[in-house]
Amino acid sequence: MSAPPSKAPPTGKALAALAFTALGVVYGDIGTSPLYAIKECFSGHHSIAPTPENVIGVLSLIFWSINFIVSFKYITFVLKADNRGEGGTFALLAQVRPRTRPERGRMVLIALGLFGAALLYGDGVITPAISVLGAIEGVTVAAPGVSGWVWPIAAVVISAVFAVQKHGTDRIGNMYGPVMTVWFIAIALLGIRGIMMAPEVLKAVNPWYALEFFMRDGVEAFLILGSVVLVVTGAEALYADMGHFGRRPIKVTWFAVVLPCLLLNYFGQSALLLVSPEARINPFFSLAPTWALYPMVGIATAAAIVASQALISGAFSITRQAVQLGYMPRVTVVHTSSSQIGQIYIPEVNWALWLGCLGLVVGFRSSSNLAAAYGVAVTGTMLMTTLLFHTILCDLWKWPRWRARALTSLFLVVDVAFFSANVIKVREGGWFPIIVGLGVYVLMTTWSRGRARLQAIVRENTLQMDLFLSDVARRNPPRVPGNAVFLTSDIAGAPPVLLHHLKHNKVLHEKVILMSVVTEEIPSVDEDDRVECTELGEGFFKVIAHYGFMESPDVPRALAQLGQGSGDGRPVSIRPLETSFFLGRETLIATRNTPAAVPVPHPIGRMSMWRKRLFILMTRNARSATAFFGLPPNRVVELGAQIQF
Repeated sequence: MSAPPSKAPPTGKALAALAFTALGVVYGDIGTSPLYAIKECFSGHHSIAPTPENVIGVLSLIFWSINFIVSFKYITFVLKADNRGEGGTFALLAQVRPRTRPERGRMVLIALGLFGAALLYGDGVITPAISVLGAIEGVTVAAPGVSGWVWPIAAVVISAVFAVQKHGTDRIGNMYGPVMTVWFIAIALLGIRGIMMAPEVLKAVNPWYALEFFMRDGVEAFLILGSVVLVVTGAEALYADMGHFGRRPIKVTWFAVVLPCLLLNYFGQSALLLVSPEARINPFFSLAPTWALYPMVGIATAAAIVASQALISGAFSITRQAVQLGYMPRVTVVHTSSSQIGQIYIPEVNWALWLGCLGLVVGFRSSSNLAAAYGVAVTGTMLMTTLLFHTILCDLWKWPRWRARALTSLFLVVDVAFFSANVIKVREGGWFPIIVGLGVYVLMTTWSRGRARLQAIVRENTLQMDLFLSDVARRNPPRVPGNAVFLTSDIAGAPPVLLHHLKHNKVLHEKVILMSVVTEEIPSVDEDDRVECTELGEGFFKVIAHYGFMESPDVPRALAQLGQGSGDGRPVSIRPLETSFFLGRETLIATRNTPAAVPVPHPIGRMSMWRKRLFILMTRNARSATAFFGLPPNRVVELGAQIQF
């Protein structure tokens, strides 16, 4: 695949427009962290007393954590590890999993990437729940008696958010930027109001106070890291959403708007605690004057919805990438915008996320109870990103080993410290993202191994193409007018569905196309490189359609490209509506032993019975190939076969 032409970084009005949009899409998650981060440090699980020394020490930890993890690690380094402009766990995984890498090392990297991606689903479930709960809990500052109504209201708001997903985010997406602009202005003003109460809070910029906090009580300081990490929730979104905006707009927005506003608010909340320690129950809303409390609840709820939307849309995008890269079965991908190809809706994922969020709201009922679960998801994902990023430093950027190890070790010291402080909270809610992560990881690895095993079995029953063509030339079966397209994952030989067709129908079409859809290790493929066609003789053609892992395959459109132009290596013209598409429908039968006639190599051959049954269940519930590849239903012929799996 040819590399796309490089684009100049945006400047001027274009940069300002992208930065404004990024403010709404990228920073919703980390932008709503002030709702619960400081509160958890002083009134949540493993909290500490809001003494002046503790407040200044924790604030210093927050200041340097947010600057080290977001400003230094992600903005300065990780954002540069893009895959043709795209970021995110799967974009990173696609760069480190080439088959040229030794098998054992490759499998370890894939496992790290898949588990990191699996934890993002846990993050996608927790973010709407904790953000909306944290916003609505502001009402209890003015009216403590309504605390019992917080979680039912949150459940209604979250259900409404998921209910509108099928209509797309095109219209409400235009409001993201203005909503988050109002939100960041509001939290900055609240922060300034708090700092004016106790200006001495500004001394927390000095890292000595963070070190002194650890030296004074190392165990207490270590445990508080589990709450401090909440200030960097959403850092992974900066990398995941890079493809939509580019590195420069995200960087500019962070340093010009988001970072100053967040720090002002954290300093303001801490200053309030210096003068009113009793405000630790909810320091964010306690900062607001009485007349502004309910408007702030409304603004916070709107910002929480934006944060939720960003994670939901991210889950849709991650799922499509996983499907394209072969880690999940085919799902229903609905494009909700005619102009933005990235705006999609996946009903199966939407229902699963909604049920998960609703279960969390009903089960945990407060943002404090959910904080422990949130920290494990965030720190686990950051840890996986660091480990994969080390491979980028060594293999792609060609850094000297000592230099790469020094930077990675620095990242790991921080990541492991935060992760360890959150693992302690497993019993308090940290079990949830771990269970979700392990569950999704098992599904992805089972599907990947099952597909590899199935392809190996099918390959053993595939006749070499040269032998098949020589047999066709010798037997000269009757040819009927029209075109026949046989979809196959292995285009090197005659697929079983073609052999069954010839065996049972005893005819061939005038033109027979053996077509394979290949997903490349890049986000998107240039249209000039989309289709390649090779004439095999005897009226047979080999066609390969290339797609990126962020694209949805469209077989009829790819075939239509074959007739475009002349002398370009595309010797066949196809009209999809006058073409018959032949698909194989395999009925899998789980067996305890691999048939002797079907040698399946390690590690594919070691597939336990429960994994086989799970793979078969996933296969039966996958979206049909006809719908997934965009085939006209009235032109599809399916031929069944039983396979001992």
